[in-house]
Amino acid sequence: MSVPFFGFHMPSFTFEGVAPEDLFAHVVGLAQTAEEAGFDMVSVMDHFYQIRGVGEETEPMLEAYTTLGALSQRTSKVLLGALVTGVTYRNPALLVKEVTTLDVLSGGRAVLGLGAAWNEDEHRGYGFDFPRVGRRMDRLEEALRIARAMFTEDRPTIEGRYFHIDRALNVPRPLQPGGPRILVGGGGEQRTLRLVARYADISNWFGGIEEMRRKGEILERYCAEEGRDPSTILRTANAPIMIATGPEDARRLEARIPEERRRLVGPPLLPEQAADKLKSFLDAGIGGFTFGNANLFDRELILATGEVKRMLSA
Repeated sequence: MSVPFFGFHMPSFTFEGVAPEDLFAHVVGLAQTAEEAGFDMVSVMDHFYQIRGVGEETEPMLEAYTTLGALSQRTSKVLLGALVTGVTYRNPALLVKEVTTLDVLSGGRAVLGLGAAWNEDEHRGYGFDFPRVGRRMDRLEEALRIARAMFTEDRPTIEGRYFHIDRALNVPRPLQPGGPRILVGGGGEQRTLRLVARYADISNWFGGIEEMRRKGEILERYCAEEGRDPSTILRTANAPIMIATGPEDARRLEARIPEERRRLVGPPLLPEQAADKLKSFLDAGIGGFTFGNANLFDRELILATGEVKRMLSA
C-alpha cells in the first residue's frame, strides 16, 4: 500500500494558557511535533479574521506568509503552505514572489495554495474588493496561469482581463524543479475541478466518501479533456474524523469543537478506529488528509495521528 499524505493544518492560534509573547513558540512546537510524527506538510490559513466553524471572529490570526517564512527556519522536512490563499488578497505576481522566496528560505519546501476566497467580512474590513463568485473564479484562473508561468519561464508576459505581467522577473528561481507544487482549494464541479485538471498538483476537498468518488470521476473526465494524467494530481480531503487517545481526550475535544463541526465528523475515534474509517477514503481514490489543530491541539494527539498514518501505510 502506498503511504498516504498527511497534512497538519493550523486554522487556530487560540491556545488556552498561552500568553501572546509565547504564541509563536507554541506554534513552532506544534509544527515540529507534526514533523516528528511523520506529517508531510504544515499549513496555515490565509485569513485575517478567524472563520466560522473554527472560532470567534475576534480570535487572534497570524498573517500567513510571515508565519510560514518563520516556520521555514524552525522545521527541516515538512512542506509549507497556505490552505489556501484567497485570490483577492494579493496581486498574483507578488504572491508568486512570496512563495518563491519561501521555497528558497525553506530549502525547496513551499506549496502555493490558492482559491477563489469567500469571507466577505474580512474583505469589507480590510477594504478589499469582493466581486461575485464568477468574477473571483475568473481571477483565480488568471492567477494560476501567472503562477505556472513565473515558476517555469524566465521572463513571461501575460495579458489577462484582471491581471497582467510584462516580462516578469522571478529571481532567485524556485529551488523545486518546475516550481512549488500548486494546490487548488475547493471542489466546485463546474469550474474549480477543471482548474485543478489544468493547473494543480494537489487538490483539497470536503465531504463524504460518495462525494469524493463523484468529484474524482469528474476530475478524471476533465483531465482527459485537458490531456492530463489524473494520477499526477494528489487528491486530499479534510479529515472527516476527530482522533482521541482515550476518554479524557474525547471529553476535551467535544468541549472544544463547535457543534456544527461535531455533527459533520461524529464522535472522537481511537487511532485504530480512525485508520479503519480513513482507509475507506483511500479506497475511494483519496491520497491523503488534512488534520486541523482544533482537533490535534497537543503533542500526544499529533503523535497518535502519526501512528494512524503508519497503520494505513502497513
